[in-house]
Amino acid sequence: MPVRILMSGLAFLLVSTLQAQSVFEFNSTCQQAFQEITRLKVKSGSRLIAKARQQNPNNLLPDLLDNYIDFYTLFLNEDPEQLKKARGEMEKRLIRVKTGPRSSPFYLYTQGMIYLQRAAVLIKAGEFWDAAWDCRRSYQLFKENKKIFPTFTPNDLPYGTLQAVTGTIPKGYRWIAGILGMRGSVSEGMQTVRSFINSSDPWSRVFFQEAAFVYPYLLFYLENKKDEALLFTRQQQLDLSGNHLHLYMTANLAINHQQAALAASLIDKKQESPDYLKTDVWDFQLGFAQLYRLQTTAARRHFESFLKNFKGKYYVKDVYQKLSWCYWLEDEMEKADEMRKLVISRGATFSDADKKALADAQSGKWPDKWLLKARLLSDGGYHTEALSLLNNPPTDGLNSAASQLEYHYRMARVYDALGKSNEALRFYAQSIRLGKNRPEYFAARAALQSGQIHESQGNKQLALDFYRQCLNMNQHEYKNSLDQRAKAGIARCLGE
Repeated sequence: MPVRILMSGLAFLLVSTLQAQSVFEFNSTCQQAFQEITRLKVKSGSRLIAKARQQNPNNLLPDLLDNYIDFYTLFLNEDPEQLKKARGEMEKRLIRVKTGPRSSPFYLYTQGMIYLQRAAVLIKAGEFWDAAWDCRRSYQLFKENKKIFPTFTPNDLPYGTLQAVTGTIPKGYRWIAGILGMRGSVSEGMQTVRSFINSSDPWSRVFFQEAAFVYPYLLFYLENKKDEALLFTRQQQLDLSGNHLHLYMTANLAINHQQAALAASLIDKKQESPDYLKTDVWDFQLGFAQLYRLQTTAARRHFESFLKNFKGKYYVKDVYQKLSWCYWLEDEMEKADEMRKLVISRGATFSDADKKALADAQSGKWPDKWLLKARLLSDGGYHTEALSLLNNPPTDGLNSAASQLEYHYRMARVYDALGKSNEALRFYAQSIRLGKNRPEYFAARAALQSGQIHESQGNKQLALDFYRQCLNMNQHEYKNSLDQRAKAGIARCLGE
């Protein structure tokens, strides 16, 4: 018998034996481990994974649980050395789970989750092309799994999320989705996720902590239901002290929804234990919460601690910019200039915020202090204080086209936050008029915000007009992120 045929036969027998022995058993120990991991208690989660392997060495679910630990660790901490090691481990896990029984709904599901989680961490590492291919593999696996096992509800959370997010890919990245053969729909994707959240299926309870992390982000960014996203955390009585994953999500959304005081209060009450993942995101969030109160000394302390320990590249330029602002507001020009130089030399430009920070640093211009203070107060939710500043500009405060544009935009944002829609729309219109042909993002954001106001009032045609205005403005800051939000608005108005 030729050696090649003999080896092929042995390989076939080996794979067949592995498939016969391997199982996907999401038993009580695995479920306990999953609950700990989705609280970011990764050390206790690891101990339970080891226990599950002792109970049944042929169970493949611990490989997926190990991947969750790597995913959360890499996504939050972005350590390139850890990523280098984890990529090899993820590939080994993929090989192992493929030896499992194809008759199990977890066969395709585990593969899809590992690809999806790897894609997310590769995006953070700036490896967008590899991440896109992993997204495609994940999307196709969940799509196929849904056809084969339509009643297997855990599939709905990642598949619905991918559907919804793919439906809002900005124009600059649509070619990737076309090449990868991914088609999305915000309405269909959100309905799939929402059905899973509200399901009485036992699996929805097992995966609820993960779903409760993902769903508010989708509400916040894709459906523009910012109040509802934060309300969800209260209605569901999420443990925002003992579950660090839910705490991170809620604090993050609060900071981005002009509720800096809430974010700081929640983080101050978090439980401490060696079992929790050690991460520097708390300094990042507290830095912004303090900066928005104009507590620049406290903000600097948190930002400096974050930069000292963080090994990733996302938002590094943005944080150095915020440090430069702290020193600028304190009239410490030498330190402000030093931080501005670090904006240029450190970090990367993967995010729009980092691109904006770099462009500002390279311009050599400093913001008007009174407009900067008003902006920070407004971003933190201190709207009355911001309005008071804006209503009393310094004598030389509006001496340029740029400052006039930003003044009108800041007035609009404050009135918008105070619920005074008519005044907000009036100032947004002025912002669009003054800035539609300028490189600043103010006009595009004003069009987006105007669309959101009209959409909330049921004026969908007017909303569509403003969303399309936003899309049609080119060569401005935050182009991709604003386009994505405008596309999400158009999809909502058209019911797509």
